[in-house]
Amino acid sequence: MALPTPVNGQITDAVTQANVKVLGDAPAMAMGALYQSMSHSTGILFENATSSQQQLGIAAQAATNQGVIQIYSVDTMAGAVATSKISQSDVPDNMLALMAALRASTSGVS
Repeated sequence: MALPTPVNGQITDAVTQANVKVLGDAPAMAMGALYQSMSHSTGILFENATSSQQQLGIAAQAATNQGVIQIYSVDTMAGAVATSKISQSDVPDNMLALMAALRASTSGVS
C-alpha cells in the first residue's frame, strides 16, 4: 500500500497499478507498432517491385514487337531505298535511251 494520504489507499493503489501497467505495456506496444510499420513498408516494397516487373514486361514486349516489325520490313525498306536511289539518278534516262537504240537497231532487221 502507498504512504498514508488524505485519499483512500485503495484508490491510490489502483492508480499506481494502472500506471505500472502502462509502463510495463509500453515496450510491447512500441514493438507492435514497429512491426506493423515494417510490415506495411515491406508490403509497399513488394507492390512497387511487382509494378516495376509488369512495366518491364510491357516494355520488353514492345521492344520485341518493334524488332519483329523491323525484321519483316527489311525487304520492303531495301526495295524502297533502292527505288528512291534509282529514281534520283540518271539510270532511267539511260535505260530509255538504250531501249530506243535497241528498238531502232532491231526495227531495221527483218
